Amino acid sequence: MFCNDLTASVHRPHSVSITEFGAVGDGVTLNTKAFKNAIFYLSSFADKGGAELFVPAGRWLTGSFNLISHLTVSLDADAVIIGSQDSSDWPVIDPLPSYGRGRELPGKRHQSLIFGSNLTDVIITGANGTIDGQGEIWWNWFHNHTLNYTRPPLLELMYSNRVVISNLTFMNAPFWNIHPVYCSQVLVQHLTILAPISSPNTDGIDPDSSSNVCIEDCYIRNGDDIVVIKSGWDEYGISFAHPSSNISIRNITGQTRNSAGIAFGSEMSGGISDVRAEGLRFINSVHGIRIKTAPGRGGYVKNIYIADVSMDNVSIAIRITGNYGEHPDNNYDKNALPVISNITIKDVVGVNIGTAGMLLGIQGDIFSNICLSNVSLSSKSADPWNCSLVEGYSNSVSPEICEQLRSSPGPGQVCYDGNSYPVPAAQQPHKSGATRLQNPFLKFASLYS
Repeated sequence: MFCNDLTASVHRPHSVSITEFGAVGDGVTLNTKAFKNAIFYLSSFADKGGAELFVPAGRWLTGSFNLISHLTVSLDADAVIIGSQDSSDWPVIDPLPSYGRGRELPGKRHQSLIFGSNLTDVIITGANGTIDGQGEIWWNWFHNHTLNYTRPPLLELMYSNRVVISNLTFMNAPFWNIHPVYCSQVLVQHLTILAPISSPNTDGIDPDSSSNVCIEDCYIRNGDDIVVIKSGWDEYGISFAHPSSNISIRNITGQTRNSAGIAFGSEMSGGISDVRAEGLRFINSVHGIRIKTAPGRGGYVKNIYIADVSMDNVSIAIRITGNYGEHPDNNYDKNALPVISNITIKDVVGVNIGTAGMLLGIQGDIFSNICLSNVSLSSKSADPWNCSLVEGYSNSVSPEICEQLRSSPGPGQVCYDGNSYPVPAAQQPHKSGATRLQNPFLKFASLYS
């Protein structure tokens, strides 16, 4: 796999503690200058094997700071990096070129608490130390419509490669939590991500116009999508043309009251392809699996393979939406229709499900090759499936799926198998669901108590 050679266990010959630069871990003293000075000092070792910045036990209040290449930031188990509640400590920077403006407001946006651009060989890790964005004040500004700029993510890296983010807890992000954008070779592993389920737009992990990304072994409880893949917004994403591709997602457990366990879009105008997601466990959520797009997005979501999914108390298990979301401005091309194709969803069990699926394409833009296999959903709805402007194939789906996906595979019918090419639907292997109907959440019960 493309992330096998990435690890947090990299020896750095030069290591310093943040305390050596005057930082005070009392939760009150602002340590932005200490973080900046420490990283500036360590930059002199970039070509000498790299360096490590150690954050010991304490509560380390700071504003936004920038990382450098060949750097490990390592947190003690009892270390908490705390984001300042003064917005002036989060600089205002240019919008992402693939978005054309701030995601929430026209114009610029606030920089993330931990930020980097054009970096290589960066590790952010710890013994499950914590990074707390203290986002409540930002959520209040959002709800009160008093923001001047788009809210900042908690961690954002741009144009970077060989990135590892592991063994940490992220809490209370002002906006999205983990946002690698225009990156490659990214490993996100062993994270806990927490925010109130009522918090606005606190997405968990958002690979955006990035490739060769591995996300695995994470627990996420937040106020928006748990894992969501993006690639730019309408005409800006189409023009920037930087897709998200070659993404592996494994062993993710979580809940979100407002959004989806795994999602694609709605900003997908640069294209999303070759995604394999397995071992997903979602509870108490609105959606389990979701694809979001709209006329004007352009781009594509294709070659998506999702398998081994368990859901409990999910309102809509599987949803594909062709009319989702707003536009950055009025200059988008209304005729730029997205391509949604080669979507395979298999080995899914759900209990306490509201609606099994809503699969809705776009007039003049049928979503094709949607393949469902070995899906068992205990739906409360008398009309469990709602489908229009989609086509595909199904096998061993309960309750009985909509007519558009019910037919036997024809000569042109293909199902994507998680490799780089689709295989004939008739060759799609499937397992009996009999042993999968046991409650899959028993071993996760302690996480929700």
